[in-house]
Amino acid sequence: MSKTKEKQTGLHKVIMVGSGGVGKSALTLQFMYDEFVEDYEPTKADSYRKKIMLDGEECQIDILDTAGQEDYAAIRDNYFRSGEGFLCVFSITETESFQATGDFREQILRVKGDENIPFLLVGNKADLADKRQVTQEVANAKAEEWKVPYVETSAKTKENVDKVFYDLMREIRSRKMEDGSKSASKPKKGKKRKCTIL
Repeated sequence: MSKTKEKQTGLHKVIMVGSGGVGKSALTLQFMYDEFVEDYEPTKADSYRKKIMLDGEECQIDILDTAGQEDYAAIRDNYFRSGEGFLCVFSITETESFQATGDFREQILRVKGDENIPFLLVGNKADLADKRQVTQEVANAKAEEWKVPYVETSAKTKENVDKVFYDLMREIRSRKMEDGSKSASKPKKGKKRKCTIL
């Protein structure tokens, strides 16, 4: 498929980030295949692609499910560079995973050099509310500070799983349209018109 064709069908590159064990893979697999995988072997990174209808338009989502390990800093930076939007996942049952989201956001902003990158803060494992350590108020406050949406999900019950992926793709799409109209209004540098003498 040519690059221009891919742009028309709309390919949205989503990167899953977050500590190990928060359910990034479970969310991805639930979205991709409608199945809940409880015991998932942590991987270095897995990539998934799926055709979907987004508000009546056919497009493709490309999901990179990164591993929670911190030992691949250089590789991780490359992943972040390639991403157009980020789902930053923590577990509502684990304060440490919530605190780690700040580091992930900083790394993403450093690599992308852009404060307004499409980004959703996702509190997973909403089905384990009785084991909750991170309150909605605390998570909402963090999301407000970062000026990003906050959504609670459950990979197990599929609560809000499709929502977070679709919401992020809408953000990516509107960002691309913004960038497209900006670059369309800018005069192209250094391109000289060829004049043909008849």
